Amino acid sequence: MIKGKLLSKIRLVKEKLWHLAIALGLQVFATPAMAAERVTLKLGVFESAIAISQLEQFAKTGNLPPQLQLYSGFLTPQVRKVLNSRLQIDPKFADGYIAELSSSPYGKQLLKYLGVAIPELTLPQLQAAVTIAAQQANGVSIVSLIKAYPQENIVIDATRVIALAVEFNPSYLQSQAVGSSLADKLAVESSTAFKPSFDPARVGKATVKVQTIVLQDRKRDRTIPVDIYYPQQNSLISALRPTPIVVISPGLGANRQFFSYLARHLASHGLTVAALEHPDGSTRNLSNISNSNQLLPATEFINRPKDISFLLDRLSDINQQPGVLQGKLNTQTVSVIGHSFGGYTALALAGGELNLQQLRQGCKTANPLAQAPADWLQCGAANLIDSKLELQDKRVKNAIALNPVIGQLFGENGLNQVSVPILILASTEDAITPILNHQLRPFTQLGDRKYLVTAIGGTHLSVGNPNSQAITDTAGIKERRGLEAQPLRQLISGVSLAFINQLTPEAKTYQLFLTPAYAQSLSTPNLPLRLSTELPESVISQP
Repeated sequence: MIKGKLLSKIRLVKEKLWHLAIALGLQVFATPAMAAERVTLKLGVFESAIAISQLEQFAKTGNLPPQLQLYSGFLTPQVRKVLNSRLQIDPKFADGYIAELSSSPYGKQLLKYLGVAIPELTLPQLQAAVTIAAQQANGVSIVSLIKAYPQENIVIDATRVIALAVEFNPSYLQSQAVGSSLADKLAVESSTAFKPSFDPARVGKATVKVQTIVLQDRKRDRTIPVDIYYPQQNSLISALRPTPIVVISPGLGANRQFFSYLARHLASHGLTVAALEHPDGSTRNLSNISNSNQLLPATEFINRPKDISFLLDRLSDINQQPGVLQGKLNTQTVSVIGHSFGGYTALALAGGELNLQQLRQGCKTANPLAQAPADWLQCGAANLIDSKLELQDKRVKNAIALNPVIGQLFGENGLNQVSVPILILASTEDAITPILNHQLRPFTQLGDRKYLVTAIGGTHLSVGNPNSQAITDTAGIKERRGLEAQPLRQLISGVSLAFINQLTPEAKTYQLFLTPAYAQSLSTPNLPLRLSTELPESVISQP
């Protein structure tokens, strides 16, 4: 009880600090200074300039100029209220105000973060800006503070601001609190060591070949590159063995090599794997984007599942044509593996039904400053016109969703419609798709044939190829991707093979590796691994 109250107090303090940091960060993060005329935003290698007058226009009228449409998801009425709020500071004590702030523990932490987000920021400059802004009769506002900043142009490292927002995000903090108890609650005790007769995480005996094809969907104007990993036929791989085809869908901004290690592993055990790259335009120069819908159009929530259905249609044709892939592509029995946005894609193909009405309501009332990146992302689907979308592909017989974006996309009952087996990975340190709302609660909606792998201490990108790039690599978010995450990749290799082989005559042979004992056998002190088929009520009932 005492521990719970302490966690609540810590969480409350962190949330207050986070709101203050984001208030200052966003203020600057969308405006310029001192009679300042502009602010330059840096996002990775991209830069864009915003005029202070544009932000003032939004603060006064609530209308977004064309140049600020990109930030429409953040510049909400709540943010406008923050921009217009004023703090009464006696000009005589303005210097003391900053001095007092900088002497407190939380103030020091705040100034430290602001210094990272605004590389050119100095304490004297901040004091000067507050002193000048305090001269105004109606108090200090965010806009007046920025205009008083003694620089003509402020350079804001937006990637650092994003990282700050993610770290202090209430949803993430809540998931962290849940994650701390999962290792114990999902652990199982056994008097005997787990000693199987073979290791499904070891490389298989088949030689793996790779062929790249580029598909053109002229109807939807989409170009889809695909790497096909297949086992070279030899005496070790029976030509008569009925195996499903595996399709891998990466997350937003990730390429088709993001799971190359997993694709090769599955192919070495006799499976054929198609790893595609969705044309999501995530590498587009941000300076050419005029509104947020261009960053991720709502239609991507439809197009990504349809990319895979289109791929299966084309692979079915290739399977009938002379060539090295003839007869290797069983497109009637398909297993889909998806990561992040690809995890959503896998669940939609498996029968998950979008609940746009519930999503729109949730996005309409949500405070964008209290959301994780996946929460922002899911709200892109709220702009879809159709109320009921048919995205399921009956050829998909099971699905693996790794750190999936779920949230409110399927509402409270949309995943009830899934009738095929599902395996979900949740990582407790995932700041992009916090586990409570994006994996744990949605997991309870699924039917009986489901598995949950939990990586205690894993992050959003821990499960991917350490050498492959993803869009969140540019966001300054802490990730664990190296040797310390190798046990998780090893577990996913073994579990995925076992799960997919439940569609083959070897199902019983591999069932042993879909157990809590197998997951725990690969755990390390820094990365406890768990596998379960249900969750304690105390976990999902967190406020």
